[in-house]
Amino acid sequence: MKNSLYIYQNGELSRKDNTIRFTNIDGTKRDMPINSISEIYFFGENTFNTKLITFLAQNNIIAHFFNYYSFYVASLVPKENKVAGKLLVQQVEHYIDAQKRLEIAKKFVKAAGNNIYRNLRYYNGRGKEVKKTMDEIEYLLRQINEAMSIPELMGVEGNIHKLYYREWNTIINQEIDFQTRVRRPPDNMINTLISYLNSLVYTTVLGEIYKTQLNPTISYLHEPGTSRFSLSLDIAEIFKPLIADRLIFSLLNRNQIQEKHFTKDLNYLHLSEMGSKIILAEYDKRLKQTIQHKDLEREVSYRYLMRLECYKLIKHLYGEKEYNPFVMWW
Repeated sequence: MKNSLYIYQNGELSRKDNTIRFTNIDGTKRDMPINSISEIYFFGENTFNTKLITFLAQNNIIAHFFNYYSFYVASLVPKENKVAGKLLVQQVEHYIDAQKRLEIAKKFVKAAGNNIYRNLRYYNGRGKEVKKTMDEIEYLLRQINEAMSIPELMGVEGNIHKLYYREWNTIINQEIDFQTRVRRPPDNMINTLISYLNSLVYTTVLGEIYKTQLNPTISYLHEPGTSRFSLSLDIAEIFKPLIADRLIFSLLNRNQIQEKHFTKDLNYLHLSEMGSKIILAEYDKRLKQTIQHKDLEREVSYRYLMRLECYKLIKHLYGEKEYNPFVMWW
């Protein structure tokens, strides 16, 4: 089984036969077989040459880069190896046609909203009083079909998240003053965790899109733009409540992540290396976790659910089967 490779130490990466060699700044060397790596996450200051980049590209390995503060910076994606001109035409057509685009965008928002609702339902059944917010979100979910434009739809989505975040202080047992979502820069533990986990989900979705014939730059809910893979943002909306949010609740309520795992710099908080490593270990476990898929009638991992989402979207674009996004049934 291939695994994600996380590199925190400063040093040099190079190709050594059919392996990747990491040379630490103290000269210590470590060789990793290329066929055991699915993707690479860089958190340190590393140097490498075009020979290594070519080697990664030949083996369809994506590299993701995070800065000193564990903020996502960029991804290095090999050229598409599963090109499908007909699908690209359909992707573009469904974007250009305002009604077709809105139809797909509504499905993303509705699925994300329903997964948010199920998170609240889970904790409401465990003694957390969030029923009032559940009812309010249920009302907003019914408004999704009434949206006449993408901005209007984004407004409904924003209101759902505003209500949802209002209950995080209820769900989380630690005393953290979380009032609203602050992104740049995140100003407290919860905002820092949301930014970090959301970026991990985004990069994982990007990796799964790359394994299909979809173009990751053509999207429907988020506006396509420069310097981002906006389809990853679309699909990530579905999985953030299931993977990122559930993991944040678990890490904080089990005290696996505490104040000591953050450092303050001017007006914002960022994760320490220790905190980041704890989260990545749990995130990897969560991606490998399996559920019994209702339609496939077999066990599938959370990571593979993301790939299935891509396949379902492809069938919709080809007109073979209407797209029904993943919604938690438990």
